[in-house]
Order: sequence, then structure tokens, then C-alpha cells
Amino acid sequence: MAALIGKKLGMTQVFQEDGKVERVTVVEAGPCHVTGIRTHERDGYEAVQLAFGKIKEKRLTRAELGHLKKADAPPLRHLVEFRDEAGELQVGDTVTVDAFEKGATVKVSGVSKGKGFQGTVKRHNFSRGPVSHGSHNVRAPGSIGASADPARVFKGIRGPGQMGNKRVTQRGLEVVDVVPERNILLLRGSVPGAPGRPIEIRTDT
Repeated sequence: MAALIGKKLGMTQVFQEDGKVERVTVVEAGPCHVTGIRTHERDGYEAVQLAFGKIKEKRLTRAELGHLKKADAPPLRHLVEFRDEAGELQVGDTVTVDAFEKGATVKVSGVSKGKGFQGTVKRHNFSRGPVSHGSHNVRAPGSIGASADPARVFKGIRGPGQMGNKRVTQRGLEVVDVVPERNILLLRGSVPGAPGRPIEIRTDT
């Protein structure tokens, strides 16, 4: 099993034995309880469902508590299914950071930081307009439609709007170190989302 739910704690730097500095993201990964197994025969696909993040019992519905109780799991906030990752796991098992090794390559999925309503220069990396005398097109997108025919703006035109706050997957991240006693993974580089947000970590194949 090489998949976990975790929580981004922030970024820092660590010094390697050769004196090289590594910029890393600190992730609290697991322990995750196995709360469900999906099979081809019963569900039409193979997957494992993991649960993570302690929460007060009163914050969950009776249905959620009953589902977790079947797996002998405490009240947990986040449930995520990982396709084709079941392996030999059974309901009631626990997955920890020991599933990953130092030097392994992983991919991390999460919700990126929301940046609100932004224009085309920041949102789509448009070039700014001329700054010569009399120019009114400084940060405007320019012409976006035709004239008399078809006399409309085509769908899919890149324009201003909501930026960020969407699911992003960062691939090719290297595990710099594993700290099992603290359930910590150190990943080279940055991962999507703000500190404290849940993320999904799995082997990058």
C-alpha cells in the first residue's frame, strides 16, 4: 500500500549529510484507518477507502459514525478512496508513513489556495498593453470576439474570474525523509494548498 491522507503543516529547510540544503514541505501523514474495500465483483472497480483526521463525535452524523464503527475506527473527518491500491489490506487495518521510503517519488493532490477574482494578466499570464501616450489598454484582455459575423464571443475564451481554489495534483515530488515516530513526511518542493488543508499522497508511477 502506497497511499495516505495527510495534512500540510508548512515548509522548512533541512541540511543533508553532505551540507546541501533541501527546501521541503512538512506533511503529517496518517495514521489512516482502512474503512472500506471495493472489489470488481461487488462494486465494479478496485479501491481502498482510508479515513484520517480526528474529530469530535458530535460533529459526525449517525450514518458516518456507524460506518466508522464497522471498521473499529474512531471518529475521523476525511474519507478518501484510492483506486487500485487495496493490495492485501483489510477493513480495520491501519496504514502509516512506513508505506513510503526515503528517496521514493510521490504525487500529491489537494485544493490550491484561493486567490479570488483576478484579471487576465495574473490569471492567464496575458501580456499587458502598450504604455505609450494615449493608450487605454494597459491590463485589459484586448479583442475577444468577432464583428458582425458571428457577432458573439466564443465559449472557452480566457477571461477574468475565480483563480485558484481547485483540485491540483503535483507530480514528481521526492521523499527527503520519513519520521515514523511523529507520522511526518518531508517532501522536496512545494505541495498544493494552504497549511492545515488535507492532501492525498500516493506513489507516482
